[in-house]
Amino acid sequence: MNKQNTIEDRLWDYIDGYGSREERSDLEQLLESNLDWKEKYRELLEVHHMLHSSELQEPSMRFTKNVMEEIAKYHIAPATKTYINKKIIWGIGLFFITLIVGFLIYGFSQVDWSAANSTSNQYIDLSKVDYSKIFNNTYVNVFMMLNAVLGLMLLDRYLADKRKTFKKEM
Repeated sequence: MNKQNTIEDRLWDYIDGYGSREERSDLEQLLESNLDWKEKYRELLEVHHMLHSSELQEPSMRFTKNVMEEIAKYHIAPATKTYINKKIIWGIGLFFITLIVGFLIYGFSQVDWSAANSTSNQYIDLSKVDYSKIFNNTYVNVFMMLNAVLGLMLLDRYLADKRKTFKKEM
């Protein structure tokens, strides 16, 4: 492959008129004696003539304007402020904040604060915590169900708005 590239490079230099007289005469001798060099020379000479005989096509003067006019015909997506409903974002944020605050309040209400004062150097062992008290509590279950229902209502509202905008576009 490298030999093929050097043959082409030398032939292109010969066609373009580069190189010294000695190199050109050596190449002419190779063209007369070697059949591979002669075939490659004919191919490259044909390409050279085609390049110089054909005129390169240039785009019209209004090409850019025509392209921009075609693009303007299509519906371009609006800015995010127009299609993201801020009420939905606030609703999702309020849902998660309520969930976090609810768990924090319940967790702090279950802590025995008087036991912490008696032993100041003792660490809390989480393996001894009984989680069944937390999740078997009726209030926690009601709170979780209420949050799940509110989340589903929020999802339904969001999908209904999407459906309305999809129908308007059609």
